[in-house]
Amino acid sequence: MISVNFVILGALLNLIGCFNYIIGTLKGTTKPNRVTWFLWALAPMIAFTVMINDGVGLLALMTFMVGFGPLLIFIASFVYKKAYWNITKFDIICGVLSLAAIALWVITGSGLTAIIFSIIADLLAGIPTVIKAYKNPETERPLVFFFGSISAVITLLAIDLWQPEYYAFPLYIFLICALQFTIIKFPNLRLQDNLT
Repeated sequence: MISVNFVILGALLNLIGCFNYIIGTLKGTTKPNRVTWFLWALAPMIAFTVMINDGVGLLALMTFMVGFGPLLIFIASFVYKKAYWNITKFDIICGVLSLAAIALWVITGSGLTAIIFSIIADLLAGIPTVIKAYKNPETERPLVFFFGSISAVITLLAIDLWQPEYYAFPLYIFLICALQFTIIKFPNLRLQDNLT
């Protein structure tokens, strides 16, 4: 276990990755999917609230940053009019399902159940961007996901109480960020057939 103060370093790395993505968005070279980034802002902010209410403390900072950075990216997507990805029916379906998971999460009120629904909501929100990154990796920036995964690892290493309320969301963030980073950074590893 490392000092919980390292979570602050993880949060700063996460913020650097988000600013890198924002710069690409403002230049029009990075094209965020607004459905994904909005929901990626909403779900972690609710998870952060639950974690604080459950007494997680400083370890919840990573979850806050996982929501705050996407909020900044979502806002930046409106500054440069061509810096967003066209939203499809599939994106809307994933967004609606994500919102339904968020609603179930809020209704349950239970810490662990809420975190499970937050992970489901976040994953459903992210599917359109995972597919976009797979098909068009040039529209994404890997640094935000690389630093997001590092931030999650730092948080996991700082945990001293191994209960799901503490590790479930950071573990999920590590896995989704590592997947996104790999898809974007190493497009040659893609399967030969295209995702639909």
